[in-house]
Amino acid sequence: MQSTDWTTEQCELLRGLRAKGSTFAEIAAAINARFGTGYSRNAAIGRARRMGIGGPVRLRDFPDRWPKLPPTTAGAGLHSEGERQGCGATWLPPACRRATPRQLRCIALEPRHVALVALEPGDCRYPYGGDEEGEAITFCGHPRRAGSSYCVPHFHLTRGVGTVSERAAVSVGLRLVDAA
Repeated sequence: MQSTDWTTEQCELLRGLRAKGSTFAEIAAAINARFGTGYSRNAAIGRARRMGIGGPVRLRDFPDRWPKLPPTTAGAGLHSEGERQGCGATWLPPACRRATPRQLRCIALEPRHVALVALEPGDCRYPYGGDEEGEAITFCGHPRRAGSSYCVPHFHLTRGVGTVSERAAVSVGLRLVDAA
């Protein structure tokens, strides 16, 4: 590790090379070659910051050092998107019909149609209605299954068949129909 004792000559060389736009790697190499030191790029950056002349030189600060790009030909003489693709037709994605959603309801159980404010803590919260604009939403209201917000038929309707022990203990006959 190099000592932090920069001489006045080294500082003046750093200031001069920085003003010319040299990178800190180039500055460190020049100082090391001239004075026989072993300063790193980071040492030169740190000394420059302590001297108040800033951090690393950015390429954006020196537009004359930007790399020159070769001139490009705009589209190589092609005039339209169709000519660039090799055909005159424009491709359109195939039209898809929108699928109509089906609403499935459990009809093996007659809901009580309880309003939200009238639900008791142990009532099923499976919703009914609200499909049409202005239609009231009511809830099943039957006694709910332990550990669920729904009664047993609605629990199985919303959660699937359940575990093996649940399938063996409860056999509920549900028939799904279109609600339309």
